Amino acid sequence: MYARLTEQIGISVKDELLELALTHRSFSYEAGGIPTNERLEFLGDSVLGLIVTDELYKKFPDLDESRLSPLRSGVVNMRALAQIARDLKLGEHLRIGKGEEATNGRDKNSILADSLEALVGAIYLEHGYLKSAEIVLNWIAPAIVSATSQGVGLDGKTALQEIAASLNLSAPEYEITESGPDHDKSFTANAILSGEKFPIGHGKSKREAEQLAAKLAHEILSSRGSKSN
Repeated sequence: MYARLTEQIGISVKDELLELALTHRSFSYEAGGIPTNERLEFLGDSVLGLIVTDELYKKFPDLDESRLSPLRSGVVNMRALAQIARDLKLGEHLRIGKGEEATNGRDKNSILADSLEALVGAIYLEHGYLKSAEIVLNWIAPAIVSATSQGVGLDGKTALQEIAASLNLSAPEYEITESGPDHDKSFTANAILSGEKFPIGHGKSKREAEQLAAKLAHEILSSRGSKSN
């Protein structure tokens, strides 16, 4: 019944679980109150959050909570989850009511994102955490790359390092100069990647100058990346 969908999601799930995960409340209302996907969505939301949190915690050991939280939000949000659902063609399989059908409900971000979370809940119930994590991380890898390439939640130097790696550039190096008396020093820094020197960052400390230089280089590389896509 759902062979094409299980091929898309990369793992087998019992038909009855998939049917429940795909049943929107609008369909339930018109069908006399049959169970909806909301309980599975509740479960899947927590499972998804743990998987992403665990991955970011391991991937960025130098980031504190204040930076990990926005990074996670950049990966697990309605728009990002809806896009994953679109990639999986989840909308084609949704059970939605006539009203939602008439207003393009199969492509609404909210419905798609909620249904994806319900699907994660279904996968978790059948296969457990480790297999769910394997599947989910495969889905969200591009979202993590996108969020980190945009510098979401990352300090300037870490963000530059991430985008440099994604563009196959050398690891950033910094050329530092200092001026002024000991009690009032000023610093300038240039980020250098693969032989290219980027604009100067100024600061009252070496770290401040490097962070600003990294931010400037990151903005330039991000702009180039968006133009090439």
